[in-house]
Amino acid sequence: MPVNRHLSLAGMCLLAVACLSADAPATPQADPAPVFDAARAWKHLEALVAIGPRPAGSPGAERTRAYIREQLAALGLKTADQAFDADTPAGRIRMVNLTATIPAAGSASGRLLFASHYDTKRFDDITFVGANDGGSSTAFLVELARVLKARRNALTIELVFFDGEEAIGDWSSGNTWGSRHYVDAARKAGTLGDLKAMILVDMIGDRNLTIKRDTNSTPWLLDIIWSAARRLNRPEFVSDTTTIDDDHLPFVRAGVPAVDIIDLDYPDETMAYWHTAEDTLDKLSPKSLQVVADVLLAALPGIEARVK
Repeated sequence: MPVNRHLSLAGMCLLAVACLSADAPATPQADPAPVFDAARAWKHLEALVAIGPRPAGSPGAERTRAYIREQLAALGLKTADQAFDADTPAGRIRMVNLTATIPAAGSASGRLLFASHYDTKRFDDITFVGANDGGSSTAFLVELARVLKARRNALTIELVFFDGEEAIGDWSSGNTWGSRHYVDAARKAGTLGDLKAMILVDMIGDRNLTIKRDTNSTPWLLDIIWSAARRLNRPEFVSDTTTIDDDHLPFVRAGVPAVDIIDLDYPDETMAYWHTAEDTLDKLSPKSLQVVADVLLAALPGIEARVK
């Protein structure tokens, strides 16, 4: 019957379309955006704390460098040593900054620097493992390297692990040897102008995280980062201000935009363990590392757009 014939022809057409669809190549799906994994960062933190004290010039500092090198090598990132001798109240100490570079996805020139210090403060009377102070930010930076390695970065990313941030004795007796040496070396090499911005993380693992706006940091960097925190509804980034002397200051003084992301709210009872033997893992939380990562990664496109 004619109706059956028409149905048969329609069915044949549908079959043909289905066959063509099956033969057509599938539309490639974009890889999911890399995600910071706080559980991975926490494992790095556990490994660093297990090393024990890591003051500049110590065997613990060398073991820490070996760990960082090993973890970055597993990501396909080669580290470079920036060794120097620093004159300190304890005498001349060999210190070593570690750097690693992630090339930009495009042709834009310039570098964006992410940094932490890996050394712990030197104490003779206590065992100071620096879970938060030195450990949290170093573990964070190792995991962040994995994320940034997989990201399409508008600028070349440089990761720097500073040695010698901690004072030997009082802060006024000398500090931030690693960052000061890095800036001096970059100035002599003529590469300081390539640095478009510097983002420092320090003491970011406290389970009661409170990050204030540092008045020594570059205002536009603070604005972009705090705007990202508001978009993500992260109340840990508060509007209160503080004034911090840290590894970002040599960059600020050299004219490089820089920001310090730090929880140094130590007058509060939650930070009573600062620079004591109680700076241990039980005071920290993976959630705090995740919060900082989420905010910085959300802010990164805005920072790139501002400086590239």
